[in-house]
Amino acid sequence: MKKLTLFSLCLFSFLLGSSQFLTKMQQVANVPMPVSNNAVVEGWGNDTGYVYSFGGIDSTKIWSGITKKAFRYNTITDIWDTIPDLPNTNAVIASAASYVDSIIYIMGGYQVLSNGNEISSNIVNRYDPRTNTYLSDGANIPVATDDHVQGVWNDSLIYVITGWSNTANIPNVQIYDPANDNWAVGSAVPNNNLYKAFGASGTIIGNTIYYHGGAISTGNFSGQSTLRIGQIDPNNPTQITWSTDLTSTEITYRSIPALFQLSSDFLVWLGGSNVTYNFNGVAYNGSGGVEPRNEPLYYNTSLNLFENSIQFNPQVTLPMDLRGLANFPSFTPFPVTYIAGGMESTQTVSKKTYKVWMELITGIEDKNKSKPFQLYPNPTSQQINLEFKKVETRTINLIDILGNLVFQTKISATNFQLDIVNYPKGIYFVQVKTDKYINSQKIVIE
Repeated sequence: MKKLTLFSLCLFSFLLGSSQFLTKMQQVANVPMPVSNNAVVEGWGNDTGYVYSFGGIDSTKIWSGITKKAFRYNTITDIWDTIPDLPNTNAVIASAASYVDSIIYIMGGYQVLSNGNEISSNIVNRYDPRTNTYLSDGANIPVATDDHVQGVWNDSLIYVITGWSNTANIPNVQIYDPANDNWAVGSAVPNNNLYKAFGASGTIIGNTIYYHGGAISTGNFSGQSTLRIGQIDPNNPTQITWSTDLTSTEITYRSIPALFQLSSDFLVWLGGSNVTYNFNGVAYNGSGGVEPRNEPLYYNTSLNLFENSIQFNPQVTLPMDLRGLANFPSFTPFPVTYIAGGMESTQTVSKKTYKVWMELITGIEDKNKSKPFQLYPNPTSQQINLEFKKVETRTINLIDILGNLVFQTKISATNFQLDIVNYPKGIYFVQVKTDKYINSQKIVIE
């Protein structure tokens, strides 16, 4: 049974990598008001899945437009309604929300004063979707933070990772235990600009933390394109081993990482921007208004690679300035993610809601022309022939069904033959990497 599960996961990764799955998007009912930098999360009440939006900034994009307003979207009736305002003295942006054991926790964020000063928040609001009421606040975050990475481990602990605290990025990993309403100190990220970030985004899958992008806290707050990985010790969840060895071709700033659990090993960063900016959408580097980035960023966790060959339809630009998503892995026939609000082109604050999912494309075997290389014969027992359209430096990897690298070489020619006589029979993946793309195709060795 374990082998069948591994096969299914890797086969799904191949299907994604060779564009046999299509990422689709549908606009549904609008949020009651335009709102951006709002904390978005899923929740359940009376057996109904809801999308929640807490706080954020309105269409004025100025300090006084930061709001305590909160809304919920009924995924069955396609209707938004207004719920009670956040019970805070001060309205904040750049907070984040998590759903754990039937309760939503809205954490951190920052207040903007009329003089432009910003104050990070240590508030933890608790909201019960079943009764549509706020509970008393949870224990304060030990180190106030905003624009942080927030993820849930084992439906029991909430990890608040790096982020900005009043004057600079922090390396802190702060772990909240909702059951006991207390905080613990986790293994900090390395205290350097590669790991410390604000506006990064990530999630936790199993015992692994993944977060990508964000901005450094020096100079013009340059954007980052690095993926950081933290391995949580399940026997002592405060112990985390941090590493990074992979950089994507794109910066992601205030993006959202969707986990489409058709396979639990694939993350898709949706929306966001490639240029960092202040809460009004104006770039820190002085270049003016920032535009959203155009393409989703796909990461295969089992093969540890970024894919850029998956089809995205329709070809529209998702908003930037996102601070969360509502994820429903149990929805059928496909898991569904919802995006609410954000900033569209020309820094227009949005009230649009998007439903995003993946579905299988049928009859795509004839679309070889869109692939960056041709592979034949398949199946084979002697050799694999690879043909490329142009001369360029590329790395060729052969990966087995368990994700192990069994062969690697670098070439620049337009033709390559790989002898596979001595490899065991089974399913493999030929991965080709250049400085412009990564693409994988399945090969069966007989």
